[in-house]
Amino acid sequence: MKTIVHKADTRGFVNHGWLKSHHTFSFSSYQNPERMNFGKLRVLNDDVVQPKMGFGTHPHQNMEIISIPLKGALSHKDSMGNKRAIEVGEVQVMSAGTGLTHSEFNDSKTDEVNFLQLWIIPEEMGVEPNYEQRKFDVSQRKNKLQTVVSPKDKLEGEALPISQQAYIYRTELDEGKSVTLKPKDGTNGFYVFVTDGNVNVSGNILEKRDAIGVWETEDLEILAKNNSEIVIIEVPMN
Repeated sequence: MKTIVHKADTRGFVNHGWLKSHHTFSFSSYQNPERMNFGKLRVLNDDVVQPKMGFGTHPHQNMEIISIPLKGALSHKDSMGNKRAIEVGEVQVMSAGTGLTHSEFNDSKTDEVNFLQLWIIPEEMGVEPNYEQRKFDVSQRKNKLQTVVSPKDKLEGEALPISQQAYIYRTELDEGKSVTLKPKDGTNGFYVFVTDGNVNVSGNILEKRDAIGVWETEDLEILAKNNSEIVIIEVPMN
């Protein structure tokens, strides 16, 4: 088993006033040659957008983009004609493929929006762009794993499709409870990101916004030291 720990306070940070963003991996003005990616996981941004502010229309190409709201609601509009709000409990995926443009905006006059945005490198370039979002039942991740994203050719349950052999799981663990993961492929790795709480992963104690990458392992146990919420990204490592 190999591991790499990324503590919350080692992430890149930028404060634009309207946007406060922590970058787990190199992104925009934060460039760290030791933090370029974890396997096919290229970006994990933890963004807080102020009321009545947002990202103007901008392009993406050949990237699998996943957004997970943690607080508030984020309005989305794109060049494929989609215009919807993404709310807590929902997950949004965009396969940018040959290219698309979109904007994201906090419509609230009073409340911040906090969301995670992940970029996963696709397994093939130039796919037809695709957009989907879905609300997931919180009870289905209580002390167990809930698959929210999976490969488009190996869809699991209600999981949203992406163009990569990658999976995203969510779980909410009560104190003392645990979940165990086994990689879908022996070459896959797990990136465990604690959105809230305190967990033990392979002897490493992780607190809120800490993360650990684990690979070359047959299984992985996550044990909650107190009530915890976790996002796990399983990706090919090469």
